[in-house]
Amino acid sequence: MTDTKRFKAMMALKGYTLECLAKELGLSIATLSYKINNIRQFKVNEIKAIQIIWNLTPEERDAIFFADEVDK
Repeated sequence: MTDTKRFKAMMALKGYTLECLAKELGLSIATLSYKINNIRQFKVNEIKAIQIIWNLTPEERDAIFFADEVDK
């Protein structure tokens, strides 16, 4: 499950907008939004791409994309 708050915080920290990240991933803005908000799941290749784009450590990646529980 994606930690939406942590994802959005990292997106801001890295200077990305929803539009910019969606374009880099080849997704529509709506699809990326669904994935960030746990309506749809990220694919492994999308997680890997974001990890590379944002230069995330494995720990940061896991905290964002593999959260056991998230605040709603």
